[in-house]
Amino acid sequence: QVQLVESGGGLVQAGGSLRLSCTASGRIVVINTMSWYRQATGKQRELVAEIGEYGITNYVDSVKGRFTISRDNAKNTVYLQMNSLKPEDTAVYYCTANIRSYEDSGAYTLADYWGQGTQVTVSS
Repeated sequence: QVQLVESGGGLVQAGGSLRLSCTASGRIVVINTMSWYRQATGKQRELVAEIGEYGITNYVDSVKGRFTISRDNAKNTVYLQMNSLKPEDTAVYYCTANIRSYEDSGAYTLADYWGQGTQVTVSS
């Protein structure tokens, strides 16, 4: 079984910073793209940032220049450094990863896995 566990959310004032972490565990063969999504109350879930296996990144326009996604492949971990936070960044943040893993049967599985979500609240 593959699991993603997030940490680092919390309450911060506008202009402040937070760093989210997400670590994958289980019978992992390779982790492809790792991403952060967010969902604000009453809104659809949106992609915030993603990073490929070799470090190529992509960001939603609203966070460019403020957020930085990075990964440590040795630790199976993805990070989201969030600076200059705004009240509109308030949301539940989810990490997701496309992972190839192996089963007891010896078969390989390629699937997208999601973390449980972590709340980020930015006060004005």
